[in-house]
Amino acid sequence: MWNQPGRVDSYFVCGTPRTGSSLLLGLLESTGVAGHPQAYFRSPDESLWADRWRLPRTPDGGFSYADFVRAALATGRTPNGVFGAKLMWGTLDELVAKLAPVYPGLRGDDVGLLERTFGHSRFVFLRRDDVLAQAVSWLRAEQTGRWFVGGNGEISGDAVGGNEPHFDLDGIRGFVATIREHNAAWEAWFAACGIRPHRVRYEDLDRDMTQTVRDILGHLGLDVPAGGVPVVARHRRQADDLNARWIARYRAGCDT
Repeated sequence: MWNQPGRVDSYFVCGTPRTGSSLLLGLLESTGVAGHPQAYFRSPDESLWADRWRLPRTPDGGFSYADFVRAALATGRTPNGVFGAKLMWGTLDELVAKLAPVYPGLRGDDVGLLERTFGHSRFVFLRRDDVLAQAVSWLRAEQTGRWFVGGNGEISGDAVGGNEPHFDLDGIRGFVATIREHNAAWEAWFAACGIRPHRVRYEDLDRDMTQTVRDILGHLGLDVPAGGVPVVARHRRQADDLNARWIARYRAGCDT
């Protein structure tokens, strides 16, 4: 079902935090043919999106999830009709749980719910070989509230004036475990649903952004724009010497 040939209606960039997902979404949008992908379905941000879209509110301050999805689709599509979004592990469960009351006949059928809502879809699975570097980056972002520099219309994640970053051996160890668990969960879900995602390594994205985007467009069945892929990076690298020092301390087993 999810491996039909032809151009997609929608696609999802799936992964775990600190794999370059925000960078990749901005690169994909810059092509002009791959939607306007964002993390539309992250629960803590949904109220912010609803405010941006001026969705009608219920007396208790809520909103219709069907209205929310329609607004996300309208925002996330490029003129060719392609929609893009980002899903972290955990966000997927939240999304299908909220879609179930909209389409009660498909309750419990993740694939059916997504297909009914978003049309013919494909998946891009983004992961990072250097899990330790990813965990260090994740810890630092959690501490500071700064998830990206630059940006591409994100609804949150660019806080300034947060806490100063500090080395935390147990915190890094915990994120290493979480990353491995979430990667395994994605793999299990893909296998259970018969999905063959297009796989992207952060290290390949970092080395050759243009080729990475070109390969994704090919997987999605999208034509490369005339003159090539006009890839524009809208996010700046955050890793610096502090990340490298934390990695070295972790490897040395030092927590002081």
